[in-house]
Amino acid sequence: MNVMRERRLRGAIPTQREVAKAVGVKESAVSKWERGIAKPRADKLPKLAELYGCTIEELLAVKPDYVAEMASVQLVKDIGEKVLKAGANLVVLSIGAFADEAFYDRIKETARESGTKVHIASGAIGGFDVLRTVSLMGQVKTEMVTHKGPKSLYNTPVFREELLEDTEESEVFDGNTKEAIRLLPTKVNVSVAASLATAGTEKTRFRIFSVPGMEGDDHKITAQIDGVTAVVDIYSRTSDIAAWSVVALLKNLVSPIMF
Repeated sequence: MNVMRERRLRGAIPTQREVAKAVGVKESAVSKWERGIAKPRADKLPKLAELYGCTIEELLAVKPDYVAEMASVQLVKDIGEKVLKAGANLVVLSIGAFADEAFYDRIKETARESGTKVHIASGAIGGFDVLRTVSLMGQVKTEMVTHKGPKSLYNTPVFREELLEDTEESEVFDGNTKEAIRLLPTKVNVSVAASLATAGTEKTRFRIFSVPGMEGDDHKITAQIDGVTAVVDIYSRTSDIAAWSVVALLKNLVSPIMF
């Protein structure tokens, strides 16, 4: 019996309707969780643990095959090791968490010791296979260039009011991936994924440009060794592609043929 069902039978917890409202799902979803028919998403676990009066580890004792994170860098840090120690594989969308090298090393070691794996979703970009291949062939040089509209930079350290009046694109950041994710933790997850697949967060140059009137983001990644240059360039006007990348990854994991 899972811990949610056990707590329900004891009767000392909110109703399923109240739980559903608190975590932002339908009442039927809570019913399925309690009956073991379905499993909650990773971002729901902290609130559910609070509502059911248990720990995240107890919720994970249900032993899901995969836990998919689609919430935030902080959530990855809060539950990542717990998920792996519980024997579940972890799918990560908020890849910026791995810019913290100490945390990244702990996650790798925990996965190794637990016999589990961490799967990195492609998010708003892709092409990790070819980027990784090039990096294995020799000493790789990696650069990422991102173009964004000035309004998307609101409430960040790189935003300046004059960007709204510019008529030409302006460079607002030039550094490495590690510096970028520290400065803009919710804006540049894609750069961490690309750098981990190639030269690393400290050796991947990252530039951000503000483009007047631009909607959406354009990410261009170049990985180069002597004789081979790989370029991945993806424009997206919606963030939906990031969520769909998790769906694609999960579908690939259960498919008899993997891409």
